[in-house]
Amino acid sequence: MPNLSRHSVSVTAAVFHEDGGVLAIKRRDDGRWVPPGGVVELDESPEEAVVREVLEETGVMIKPEVLTGVYKNMVLGVVSLTFRCHVIGGAPRPSDEAVESVWLTLDEVRDRMPEARGIRVLDALRTDGPFVRIHDGTSLI
Repeated sequence: MPNLSRHSVSVTAAVFHEDGGVLAIKRRDDGRWVPPGGVVELDESPEEAVVREVLEETGVMIKPEVLTGVYKNMVLGVVSLTFRCHVIGGAPRPSDEAVESVWLTLDEVRDRMPEARGIRVLDALRTDGPFVRIHDGTSLI
């Protein structure tokens, strides 16, 4: 079993505000607008990871509702689980990973986020999932 490829597992939060806004961060490292999320630690469940990552990146406390999709970056070998979430407290603020943390409209999600990230938000609004999609880090394949 030498030379086995390994995957990293991450989570993405599609967080919706009661007024319809979508929680998004502008990443400090590459300036891209994306939904919050990150790597699942070995000692936590995906749901625990999504709660932790959103709080760390945005200051917003959330509750995951349902898994809405699985997205694989074919270039990096990262598999991301996306959860539709709702807010239970806090307010968006910058962090070590985000120069901005704000509520975007759906039109702003479509305009600002790379396709591979925005589709996770749009899929989370649908009821015919969960979806399984592959991408190259920017665009769907």
